[in-house]
Amino acid sequence: MLRILTLIFTLIGGPLAAEAYQRPIPQSQSATAEFWFALASIALIVALIAVQRLVARR
Repeated sequence: MLRILTLIFTLIGGPLAAEAYQRPIPQSQSATAEFWFALASIALIVALIAVQRLVARR
């Protein structure tokens, strides 16, 4: 009996409860965000160079 009720609720209730997938709309980047991204990228490259030089000495 429980299997029958589960099957009925799954077949009837599943499609009714589901809603269509809404794709997210990407937001445009501001000039400030691009500046901070560039600054962080440069800082990462400088840090990687510093670590490489430190490791190469040992």
